[in-house]
Order: sequence, then structure tokens, then C-alpha cells
Amino acid sequence: MRGVPSGVDEADRLDREQAKHVLRRALSMMQPYRRNLRISIALIATYTSCILAGPYLVRWAIDSSITPAAEALRAGEAVPTDAVRILNTAIALYVVIAIVHYIAQRTAIVTLARVGESFLRDLRLRVFAHLQRLSMPYYDREKAGVIVSRMTSDVDAMQELVQMGLLHFVSAIMLLFIALIWLTFVSWQLMLVCAIAIPFVVIASIKFQRDSNRAYLTVRDRIGNTLSHLQEGIAGVRVIQAYGRQDLEAQRFASGNQELYVAHMESVKVQAWYIPVIEFAGYFTTAIALGVGGWMVTEDMLTIGAVAFFVLTLSNLFEPIQQLSQLFNQLQSSGAALQKLFQLLDTDIDVNERPGAIDLPKHSTIEVEDVMFRYSPDGETVLDGVQLTIAPGERLALVGPTGAGKSTLAKLVARLYDPVGGTIRMGGVDLRDATLESLRREIVVVPQEGFLFHGTVRDNVRLARPEATDSEVLAALESLGVRERFEAFSEGLDTEVNERGSRLSAGEKQLVSLARAALVDPSVLVLDEATSSLDPGTEALVERAMERLMEGRTVIVIAHRLSTSERAHRVGVVTEGTLLELGTHDELVASGGHYAALYATWVGGLGR
Repeated sequence: MRGVPSGVDEADRLDREQAKHVLRRALSMMQPYRRNLRISIALIATYTSCILAGPYLVRWAIDSSITPAAEALRAGEAVPTDAVRILNTAIALYVVIAIVHYIAQRTAIVTLARVGESFLRDLRLRVFAHLQRLSMPYYDREKAGVIVSRMTSDVDAMQELVQMGLLHFVSAIMLLFIALIWLTFVSWQLMLVCAIAIPFVVIASIKFQRDSNRAYLTVRDRIGNTLSHLQEGIAGVRVIQAYGRQDLEAQRFASGNQELYVAHMESVKVQAWYIPVIEFAGYFTTAIALGVGGWMVTEDMLTIGAVAFFVLTLSNLFEPIQQLSQLFNQLQSSGAALQKLFQLLDTDIDVNERPGAIDLPKHSTIEVEDVMFRYSPDGETVLDGVQLTIAPGERLALVGPTGAGKSTLAKLVARLYDPVGGTIRMGGVDLRDATLESLRREIVVVPQEGFLFHGTVRDNVRLARPEATDSEVLAALESLGVRERFEAFSEGLDTEVNERGSRLSAGEKQLVSLARAALVDPSVLVLDEATSSLDPGTEALVERAMERLMEGRTVIVIAHRLSTSERAHRVGVVTEGTLLELGTHDELVASGGHYAALYATWVGGLGR
């Protein structure tokens, strides 16, 4: 068998302390469902007892009815009335037990599944809500695929367990211990002889658990590789066909597919030796029970009914061991998935609201005081020693090369991140001391590309203020001069935009994004120049809407085009994490510094 890649094994296995912690925490989350959990356990105990009550009734019927009746007939006597009555009673009780077993098992399946599905429902909700509260630094650290896998593959890893696996696990444990107790109670001597096979079964089960776990992890790894090849092949099919690489890609996929086939066959081989071992152990112990039990019957040490009870019950002794071994990997995988989800829930929110936070004042001065920032504790410094004051109603354009830190500075002013050093204040209030509600109300970020959610135009504008009325939504669009454009749609504001706004043009999506900001009516706008990726016709429309939106507000715009900085009150040049120059457009051009060189290059490119 090919080795499991490093990291996979550790990620899917828990040590004893981790397992205890996960179990305690899972049980604490199940507190609201403890009543149904107790009912489920009681029902499982009921139908498990019914399984073993059947062989016990057979023993009673043989020893108290069939054997006396047979002896009477051999002696030429009439069958005792008690023997007939006992046999009829045993038959009736067997039917009753079968009915009770059916009802108890069916109810247990539904009740335990309800507990498990309720647990997963609440877990999904808690994880998603926490993901929505986590700050931008978390999303900088984590890969999007890893985050999505928490809500998909990790939750799915527990789905099968909560549906039937947990039921089988609890039932197998109960059946194993109750069967041992009953067999020992009926004849401890015969039980001791039959127990000779148990150590071999336990050793085989431990080996099976280890081998199957390795095989299971290898299969998971191969499935991941195969799906990755499949996704890449579909996503890049245009490039593949353009260069005629279909056969090569098919060969690559065939290689990975063959590895998956080999991994699956290895896992089948593990089961192929283990299951017959358990079956053989059952046959072997049954033979011992018949042989030794028959001798004990001849020696008057045991009844025929007791031997029949042993033969019927022994199958219930080894089957639970087999089930527990097969369920162990599922438990390990579910436990590891649950631990990952708990770790996510324990992730601290970087940008949090402090106790005693106060509301930000409206239309106030913004002060950036000796700000330093890096995206990770051991990462490079992105901003260092930035000093800046922005007056109410002022428009500040931030320019500079890609990666200079201008977007980071704008995000710090919006408190999407907190500075590592220094302070950012608005109206004398440290942004870290402000309530998040007032912060998001007073400072609004409009990204370069408008992101729309599935729903209508009206829904997407109202996203900024879910409680806003239809008239307020219309007023927001009216304030930007774009109401007529959206009302002209066949379904007006109730037009479905589809996923990510695919039914709207880039300019229309940006207009919806601007309308959201208008609906909030903030004091400060942070704009990642929203027209840089639009065609000239649409750009003019969006620019007019932006001009209306910026009226009377403090504006910080990340300028990709220097035409934007020409219209700003002041321009800040950010280079290598420092605010290198600050002044009006004319002042900076006249100074002959970095901005003047940028502007000269830009003007030359336009052919002015």
C-alpha cells in the first residue's frame, strides 16, 4: 500500500486528551437535546434487550415445554397441559417482543437522528455566524478552500455518523455487554470455554482498525487528487482544447484514477481478511458451544435449552465487535472534523468591540497618528509612522504604486483592521473604542467591483439597512440619479440579479453598490476608485452617481487614475509604507517630487 501523505494522518486522528475535550464539548452542545438523547438510549436498550430476549424465550420453551412434551410422548403419556400453555405463551411473547423491537428501533432511529441533525444544524449556524463576525485578518491568513471545507467536508464527515453510525455504535456496545452478562448468567463454565476465541477477535479487530484507517486515509487523499484533476480539467478545458492537450490531460487523469482504484482495492483487501475472521470466530465458538454444551447436557450440567440459547446468542457477541471496529474510523474522522470546527469557533475576532464602547460622532475630523501595520505578527511592515489629518468634508486621494500600502491605510481608517502601533481617531474617539454599529454607519467602504448577492435589485440595495422601507430604497436611488435606470427594467427593482449579479452589467452592479452606501448615509466614504474597470459610457454614469454620493461627506479614494486626484482637495502619495508626500494636486506638481513624476508620466501617456 502506498504511504499516506504526511499531514493527512495527523489531521484525521485525535489523541486521547483531544478526544476527551471534543466529547465533553459536543455533549455540552447537546444539552438542549438531553431529554431526547435519554429517550434514544432507553429505546436502544429496549430493542437490544429484545434481541437477546428471543433466544431466552427459545431456551424457556425448549426446557419447560418441548423437552417435557417429548419425554411424555416417549413414555406413552399425554403431553402435559403446562407444556402446551408454556409453548403458546413463549410464542405469544416472541411475537410481542418482535413488535416491541420494531417500534423501539424505529422510534430510536428517528429520535437519535433528530438529536444528531439538530446538533449539526446548530453547529452549522454557529460556524457560519462566527465566520461572518471574523475580521479581515483571519481571511488573509486562511485559504478560501480551507474555510469552505469546514462547512462542507467537515460537517459531511459527521453526517453519516449522526444518521445511523451513532445508533449502531451505542447499540453494538449495549448488545456486546448484555450478551456477555446473559451468557455468563446462563452458564459461566460454557461461557469461559467459548471465550477462548474472544482474544483473537480483539487482536484482529485492533489490526483491522489500524490497517483500515491507513487505507481510508489513502483513499481520501486519492479522491482529493482525482477531484482536483477533474476540476482543473473542466475549468481549463478551453486552454486544453486550444493547445490540443486533450490526450495528455486524459493520461494525467487516468494515472490519478488508477491510483484511486489501487487505494480502493487495498481497503477492500483489508475487509476481505477481517470479515471472514469474525465469521470464522462465530462458527468456531458455535461448534465449541455445541460440542462442550452437548457433553454438559449428557453430564446433567446444562439443559438443551441453555445450549440452544448459547448458539443463538453467540452471533450477537461477535457481530457488535465487528461493527465497533468498522465504526471506529468513522468516529475518528468525525471527531477530527468536530475538533477543526471547534478550533474555528475558538478563533478570536481581531476587530472586536471593547466593553463600554461609545458611538462615533458624525462629520468629524479623522486623525491618523503614527500608525504602523503588518498583516501578520512576523510579517513585513506594510505601513510605518503614518501621520495624517482629514478635515470633515475633505476629499483625499491616495496614490502610489501597487503594494505601497494605500489600500491598507484606507482599510485601517474604515477599521477593517486595527493598527499594530499608533492610533486612528474620529472626532477624538479612538476607532477601537467606538461601537461597531456606529462605525459601520458612519464609515462605509465601496469596493472597486460591486458585489451582489442572489436576490432582487431591491434586496441588494436594502442589504445595507435591512429595515429600510421601499420608499427609502427609492430615495437612495433617486439621490444618485439612477432610479429611472432600474425602474426601466421589465420587473423594475424586483428584477432578479442572479448569483454575483450576473444579470447586470458591471456599471449597474456598481450603481447598486453606491446606492447601498447612500441608503446608510455615512459621514465618511472610503472608495476604491469604482470606475477604473468600466467602459467610458458606463464610467460617466457611475462618476455622476459618485459625485452625488460624495457631496457633503469626507471621502478617501484610492486613485488608480490621476484624473481622480486632480479633482481631490488633497493628494497623499504612499510609497513603501510611508506617506511620502501630502498636498493639493497643484502643490505636488509644482514641488517636482514623486507625484510630479507620476503625473508627468500619466499626462505623457494620454498625449496631452
